[in-house]
Amino acid sequence: MFRISLDSLLILDAIDRGGSFAAAGVELHKVPSTISYTVSKLEQDLGVQVFERLGPKVSLTSAGKELLKEGRYLLKAAEDLEHRVRRVASGWETELSIGMDSIFSPTALVEDITEFYKVANLIRLRFSQEALSGSWEALMDRRVDLLIGAAGEGPSGGGYHSVLIGSTSFVFAVAPSHPLANVNHALGKADLYRYRAITVSDSVRKMPPRTVGLLFGQDTLAVPNMRTKYQFQLAGLGFGFLPEPLARQAIADGLLVEKRVEEPRQPESIYMAWRSGHEGAGLKWWIDRIKSQNMAEKLW
Repeated sequence: MFRISLDSLLILDAIDRGGSFAAAGVELHKVPSTISYTVSKLEQDLGVQVFERLGPKVSLTSAGKELLKEGRYLLKAAEDLEHRVRRVASGWETELSIGMDSIFSPTALVEDITEFYKVANLIRLRFSQEALSGSWEALMDRRVDLLIGAAGEGPSGGGYHSVLIGSTSFVFAVAPSHPLANVNHALGKADLYRYRAITVSDSVRKMPPRTVGLLFGQDTLAVPNMRTKYQFQLAGLGFGFLPEPLARQAIADGLLVEKRVEEPRQPESIYMAWRSGHEGAGLKWWIDRIKSQNMAEKLW
C-alpha cells in the first residue's frame, strides 16, 4: 500500500503554487478542511513534516520540496498516461517507429515532425537508420513501423505495402589528391582494382547481405553509413559511387572530382513501406503526408 497518492501530490502542488491551503481549495474546488486533512494525513503516514505553517501562509520544508519535485514527475506521467489511453481508444498509437536508409538524414523531416506534433504531440516518435537491405529487414522484423526512404526493392513474400517515392542517381567521385583523379579515360576494372574502394556495410542481421559494385578481391574500407563514406572519400581514403545530391556541392566546390566509368551505377529506387494490417491513425498520417509531397529532393 503506497503512502503517497496522486491526489495528495496534486494538492501539494496547488498549495505550493497558491501559497496557502485556501488558495489550493479554490483552485481544486475543495473545502479547506479537506485540503488540511489530506496534508496532515500525508505527513502522518510519511512521518515527516511537509509544510511550515506561518499563519495563513505556508512554505515547503526541505523534505516537502523533494517530495513535490519528484511528485510533479509522477503527476505529469499520470496525465500523459491518461491522454495515451484515450488516444489508443481512438485509434492513435502510443509510439511510432520510423526507419530510414542511412543515405538520408532524419533532419530532412523536421517540418513534417513539427506538423505531426501539432496533431499528436503525445505519440512517441523513434527514428532509426539502417543500410541497404537492413532497412527492409527492420520492417519485416517489426523493429520499425514505417520506412521512409528505403533504397531498392523490398524482399519477396509480401506482408507489406510499398510506394515508390523517388529515385537517386549516383556519381563516381574521388578527391583531387587521389591518383584516379588524373586519369583521363573512362575508368575500368583494371584501373579500379589497384586502389581501395570505400563501401557501406549492409546492416542486415538475418537476410543475405547486399553488396554494390565491388570487384572480387578488391581492397575495401567498410563504413556503417553513406555520410561516413562521403567524408572518407573527401579525405582521399578511397573511391566509390556517391548519391548525386549528396556529392553535388562538393563537386562544384572542387572538393571531389566526378569521373567517367565503364560500368556506371544505375539509379536506385526509393520507397516508403509499412506492414500489412498495421494502419493506426499516426501511421496513416505519415503515409498521407509523404504521399502528398515530392520526396525526390526533400530527403537530401
